[in-house]
Amino acid sequence: MNSLELKAKYLITSYINSIQKIDYSVSEIEKKQYNFEITVKENYDQLKVLVYFGAKGIKTVLQGNAEKKIYKEINSLIFGEQIKLNSSQEVIEPENYIGTDESGKGDYFGPLVVCGVLADKKSLVELKKIGVKDSKELSDNLIKKLSTNIKEIVGSKFSLVIINPEKYNQLHAKMKNVNRILGWAHAKVLENLLEKYEAKEAISDKFGDENYIKNSLQKESKNILLHQLTKAERFTAVAAASILAREKFCDWFDVQKIKYGFELPKGASSIVENTASSIKEKYGLEKLNELVKLHFKTTLKI
Repeated sequence: MNSLELKAKYLITSYINSIQKIDYSVSEIEKKQYNFEITVKENYDQLKVLVYFGAKGIKTVLQGNAEKKIYKEINSLIFGEQIKLNSSQEVIEPENYIGTDESGKGDYFGPLVVCGVLADKKSLVELKKIGVKDSKELSDNLIKKLSTNIKEIVGSKFSLVIINPEKYNQLHAKMKNVNRILGWAHAKVLENLLEKYEAKEAISDKFGDENYIKNSLQKESKNILLHQLTKAERFTAVAAASILAREKFCDWFDVQKIKYGFELPKGASSIVENTASSIKEKYGLEKLNELVKLHFKTTLKI
């Protein structure tokens, strides 16, 4: 059995352990030519879990009726749709994992920034102590202060991918889909960290099909257990990543203010439209390519 098969076997074994904890019946592992598979049953309902290994790395697939309760629960368990809580409704976190999040996705002006933070048991405690939480709940001034503290705690165990508007527009013209860009960027920060450090799990905010990130990962990184969750900022490393991403996003606006002599607005609003119209009239439409995400409907309005 080669190393890729061993990783696939380890992964499907971990699925069995998790599935049995929620009282489903699970068959023995069956090895096929290109995958391992198990059958999960509850009364008359069942589905198959297949873990493929091959040239493109490791991939998990569910086969069954997606409308059935068993499918939804196993899908949530494996692909991370559910947030694990203890009896006090507190989030249960892995002791060593990478959290990823982004900033700027919904803003017309500015870059798209994706960050990954690798945290362990010790740093998670320290991050909680300094008040790390979802960046959307924090002012930009507090973001800058917390960013400094986060970097002191995690050291070099973070990675940033900053996609400035001009590059973003090129990628969107090529990929035709924001979630594909996000998938590529989230995969990139994971790979940057995994080149230097070990981590078996990663958690990201769910922004679309989980395969957007998985398909973008290079072969060496595909064996990481990736959870994509709604409200993932409840996990400390994800919240820390959201803060560092927001800091870099705000830094871009500070630079533009110095360059142009006025402040560009964040978000998407009538003020954003008016500012963009003024820039177009003064500098021309081509200047917007350096400052905004052109595929937004705002571009058509102005």
